[in-house]
Amino acid sequence: MIKLEHVSKAYSAGIPALNDVNLEIEDGEFVFVVGDSGSGKSTMIKLLMKELEPTEGTITINGKELKKIRHHQVPMFRRNFGVVFQDFRLLKDRNVYENVAFAQKVVGAPNSQIKKKVPLMLSMVGLAAKYRSYPKELSGGEQQRVAIARALINDPSILLADEPTGNLDNNNAWEVMKLLEEINQKGTTVIVVTHNMEIVKVMKKRVITIKKGVVVSDSKGDYDDED
Repeated sequence: MIKLEHVSKAYSAGIPALNDVNLEIEDGEFVFVVGDSGSGKSTMIKLLMKELEPTEGTITINGKELKKIRHHQVPMFRRNFGVVFQDFRLLKDRNVYENVAFAQKVVGAPNSQIKKKVPLMLSMVGLAAKYRSYPKELSGGEQQRVAIARALINDPSILLADEPTGNLDNNNAWEVMKLLEEINQKGTTVIVVTHNMEIVKVMKKRVITIKKGVVVSDSKGDYDDED
């Protein structure tokens, strides 16, 4: 469960990046977050990850108030999340297997576990045969699937996808969204920040729309662009 209660974030005097946001996202939900550039979407993601602190309000994730998490506890807290970015952020000098394994090594997983889990994750995203390939040898869609495998290998309860289809053509974009839907159906909470309104309309999931730091609509499965 993710809960935001009267959350505001101001970077400086003037209009806040987020203004009195109240939201609840249940375990296992699939949610789109949409809005223009500068609307506050990225700020909200950074607040959830505890990269930023709210100016006002309370954020609770999996029963834990974020303001009560001490600095040294933040890395452990962030294991709740897998994160996928628009630009993939793969390590260019490491192959597919090594990119996914890296996320396990960061948390100190034993080699025996890495050797077991990495092939399983690559099979799940349809890239088992490309484990020796380097990022430059993959298509954009394949690179994003590697990024998704890396994000999921430590079994996070929440997957944050920030513009995951932004650098992909239409076919690859849909392949990635189908994969995210399959991940959600297995129980992972999925939050997708996107500008791709075609995908939003077709998939008929919950849509949270933010404008100028304010949640202006929260629709469940019947989103229709009013603009």
